[in-house]
Amino acid sequence: MGDLELQRLVEKISIDAFGKPFKHKAFFNPRLRSTGGRYLLGTHNIEINKKYFDHFGEQELIGIIKHELCHYHLHLEGKGYQHRDIEFKTLLKKVGAPRFCSPFPESVSKRKTKKILVYKCISCNLQYNRKRSIDTNRYVCGKCRGKLVKVKDIDIE
Repeated sequence: MGDLELQRLVEKISIDAFGKPFKHKAFFNPRLRSTGGRYLLGTHNIEINKKYFDHFGEQELIGIIKHELCHYHLHLEGKGYQHRDIEFKTLLKKVGAPRFCSPFPESVSKRKTKKILVYKCISCNLQYNRKRSIDTNRYVCGKCRGKLVKVKDIDIE
């Protein structure tokens, strides 16, 4: 599927599901990585991640298009178009659009593996467990102001 076929599909879904025309551009953006699609507020164009179409097929693509068209039509009407808005959630349910796109299997496995960094104070032996690393030259113990040293990394499934 190319950009021209995507444009026609978006126009068709807009008329069928929303009863309103789509008057802007829809195209595949190869730079999108973590999202299925994106509605651009400034230009009113819609960008779609082609990897979702290649991996999950046309049904997932249609769901992503419906989701982005919800943003599109609500924004042009001056209504709440953001994910947190009630009007947006209501329109998603009405047209059968998903709130989030399906995650890729490899990205799911990356998210499950977490690392805990363990730091210890030299003076009072207080232990700090952190998700993000600490600059031990800059930060000190909150209890005694002693020097912190990295003890170990713990992998959590």
